[in-house]
Amino acid sequence: MANSGLQILGFALSLIGLIGLIIGTILPQWKMSSYAGDNIITAIAMYEGLWMSCAFQSTGQIQCKVYDSILQLSGPLQATRALMIVSIIVLVAGLGAACMGMKCTNCGGDDKVRKSRIAMAAGIIILIGSLCAIVACSWYAHDIIQAFYNPFTPVNTKYEFGSAIFIAWAGSFLAIVGGGMLAASCPREKSTPKYPISRPPSSKEYV
Repeated sequence: MANSGLQILGFALSLIGLIGLIIGTILPQWKMSSYAGDNIITAIAMYEGLWMSCAFQSTGQIQCKVYDSILQLSGPLQATRALMIVSIIVLVAGLGAACMGMKCTNCGGDDKVRKSRIAMAAGIIILIGSLCAIVACSWYAHDIIQAFYNPFTPVNTKYEFGSAIFIAWAGSFLAIVGGGMLAASCPREKSTPKYPISRPPSSKEYV
């Protein structure tokens, strides 16, 4: 059977990863205005996220605007939003299943083999959800890099990676490690010792 300490550590890492994904999804700093090259540093820093765009002024004022229409958004942004939402939902489902399958809980009954199988299935679910988040972050990052090195992109509209995408990346990798620990709860069947079959003495032995 898997060690209960390994399951607790995997659950904790997955939970921290889920919190990181939620924070990263909400924050608007997925990409920030770039000051590389000949771009002039201004008093306003522009940030864009999955749900809104914000302007941070040097005086400390923040002005944010939620995206008006989904149809006006770019394809990578729409795909990133969908994958991040799916990732969070799948991780919540995986953590719920992990609560039933962990050895330190009584939710899944007293059958240890069954609880280990539930924990293993929960780990696989968490792995799937974290992979969706990694794909979403990598897709969005590829779009930022492609626009940054595009010679036809105006200098004032170039963006770099923001802090939110790093938070989402870190959360997804933590969830992968935690899901892998829970998936290692594969039950091992106990090998039954094989004894020689004893036969009753035949009648010839008494003669």
